[in-house]
Amino acid sequence: MMPIHHTFAPLADAAQCLRALALLVQPWRYARGPCASELERELHARFGGEAFTFASGREALLALLHALKLRSGEEVIVQGYTCVVVPNAIHAAGGVPIYVDINRETVNLDLSEVEQAITSRTRAVICQHTFGIPADTRALRTVCDQHNLILIEDCAHILPDHHGPHAIGEHGDFLILSFGRDKAISGVTGGAVLSRRPSTSQGLRLLQREARDLRCLTVRQLLLYPLLYAIAKPLYGIRVGKALLAAARALRFLPPILTKEEKEGRMPPHLHRMPNACAALALAQLHTLHRFNDHRRQLTRFYLEVARTHRWPYLRGIEADLPLQKFPLFVRGAERIRQHLREKNIHLDDGWTGCVICPPSVDATELGYTAGRDPHAEELCESILSLPTHPTMTLRQARRLSTALHPLL
Repeated sequence: MMPIHHTFAPLADAAQCLRALALLVQPWRYARGPCASELERELHARFGGEAFTFASGREALLALLHALKLRSGEEVIVQGYTCVVVPNAIHAAGGVPIYVDINRETVNLDLSEVEQAITSRTRAVICQHTFGIPADTRALRTVCDQHNLILIEDCAHILPDHHGPHAIGEHGDFLILSFGRDKAISGVTGGAVLSRRPSTSQGLRLLQREARDLRCLTVRQLLLYPLLYAIAKPLYGIRVGKALLAAARALRFLPPILTKEEKEGRMPPHLHRMPNACAALALAQLHTLHRFNDHRRQLTRFYLEVARTHRWPYLRGIEADLPLQKFPLFVRGAERIRQHLREKNIHLDDGWTGCVICPPSVDATELGYTAGRDPHAEELCESILSLPTHPTMTLRQARRLSTALHPLL
């Protein structure tokens, strides 16, 4: 029985596996080629602004902060309940992340908390559309304009496929995109900045030109990722798949999502270009974005209907037409429930549990977070239980999950 999961190559469908296999035997296409430039043109056509690709979303953010000439000690407002790569990039650029609390119904920035956090040293606000739930970018745009601040939209969790009432990606001065393993689309790695300020675009262009290429060995490891998981996933329930992946990590066939250095709050200063091979994977999935998002909408509607029928504790900020990256519930004993479900080959661990700055192995105090600062974020991160919506999660699996989950709630 195939596992239900968040993190076992969730976007590695058959098409991506075949492309990765073809690219794996063509090493001359690893680092250089037309795909990164073509991906930038497609992103520009879809979202506006000039697009610049880098080897990851975190590097794209660091490049943007450098291009903005962020000065030492300048503050960037981010939400409590975020990923470690965001404050890491701010620190690497010389800035100071200022954590503010979240709105309980959207898991995004609380507007009143943002306004209270603004000081004379504030330079920018980064809003993330957590799990694909839209942040109130119209209101944030107004606040930023009043205080002459830069608004950066973190769209790592969602890529909209049409302009709608949610205004994702429409009001930011800059957009940060990620093409990691579990994002809206995947190149296994990669990221981009979309710039709507020509003066900053000049700096980004120079930084991209000076960026390094990833090593061929690293690109080979990245291309192996969807192939190894395609073999391991069907065998995971009988532990053979788990052993295979453990061996692959031990032999360094699989690169880590976060390095030990990053988990400790340090980000390497060097920027890298997005590998051509990874750009090819991301570009192919960008062309199928609407299909991917329709699949996510289908699962979002299913979970929403089940949650309403059984009175599960879901967020009121979730709407049926959203292509959520995952469907969050907030329940007592969330970790206990995850443990019970693992016995049924259902793996809901995703790194966003039990921590304000994710993953749980991160020491938040090293990143400038003080316990008690964002009580809503601290409360919700302990009770979150997220349900998968990724493209390789089927509706049949969603039904199996809901049947297994309901007696535990």
